[in-house]
Amino acid sequence: MKYYSILFLFFIASLSSLGQAPKYSNEFLAIGTGARAKALGNSFVAISDDATAGYWNPAGLLRIEGDLQFSLMHAEYFAGIAKYDFGAVAFPIDTLSTIAFTYIRFGVDDIPNTTQLIDADGNINYDRITSFSTADNAFLFSYARKMKIPGLSVGANVKVVRRIIGSFANAWGFGLDLAAQYRKDNWQFGAIFRDVTGTFNAWNYTLDDEFIEVLERTGNELPTNGLEVTVPKLIIGGAWGKPLNSNFDILAEIDMDLTFDGKRNTLISSDFVSIDPHVGVELGFKRVVYIRMGVNNFQFATDQFDKKTLKVDPNIGLGLKLGHFYIDYALTNIGSASGALYSNVFSLKFDIYKKNKA
Repeated sequence: MKYYSILFLFFIASLSSLGQAPKYSNEFLAIGTGARAKALGNSFVAISDDATAGYWNPAGLLRIEGDLQFSLMHAEYFAGIAKYDFGAVAFPIDTLSTIAFTYIRFGVDDIPNTTQLIDADGNINYDRITSFSTADNAFLFSYARKMKIPGLSVGANVKVVRRIIGSFANAWGFGLDLAAQYRKDNWQFGAIFRDVTGTFNAWNYTLDDEFIEVLERTGNELPTNGLEVTVPKLIIGGAWGKPLNSNFDILAEIDMDLTFDGKRNTLISSDFVSIDPHVGVELGFKRVVYIRMGVNNFQFATDQFDKKTLKVDPNIGLGLKLGHFYIDYALTNIGSASGALYSNVFSLKFDIYKKNKA
């Protein structure tokens, strides 16, 4: 009973906060897709070369192998309470352009609804407990095109966001990303301007009288229909890689997330821009087995003595390529300063070729 009450009151507080002034949102779209990228500390803007590029950098879609490529990922966070799923398909439409479709879902299911636990006579009836789900969904429609400048490609995403909190609230959102990639010898560079015009979520609330009474009794403000805004973010990256010998090759990338909405708790922070770096390294063996590691989420933590300490999140992972089939694994932190929220992430990728190319 105590567990149900605490969880539901936490949900109520979250719901009522949605009715406040517009702010950045859609943080589920900052988690990242693909175990390879997660193991590299989300350092993937410059080297994106598969179906996950629809998320990381749509300009990289031009580098997919095969006539059709699928990518899938599943991850669970907070001891399996929250589930994150990703699926994408990419294919070239001619020699100069490629398109992709991506679906992302971050959800928590079977949340207890205890608003009707106590009936009008004050009796507790556990049969009156129902459940609901809260889910954040995103649909990305990506396009990439090769430019006349050798090594340069550009891309764009059109994003549709659908967020649902049971039958109580829902929102539609729309946004746009612009991106580019450039390759020169052993160097690769990439950039993506996410939510370049701002992504706006229009929220609509449907609350019955009993639910409104619960909000009022618990001291929460009643949410009102309104907008949430995801502010623009610029991500730039550079990578270098080459074969070390006939068996081994190495690839390293450093990315920087630039935000312009005031100071954040990042490694470099100012009123104009906050910069959050992340770095990843990949060592390959005969282009079959890969070992990866990366660091990200540089943040300053303050202890009880007001002493600041720089903390980072390390990530590690493995990759295996079996013909046209790829399997990747990452042990990654989702951003806990305590370092106690590591999760296992698995992703799959496979190419399909026409018969005359198999």
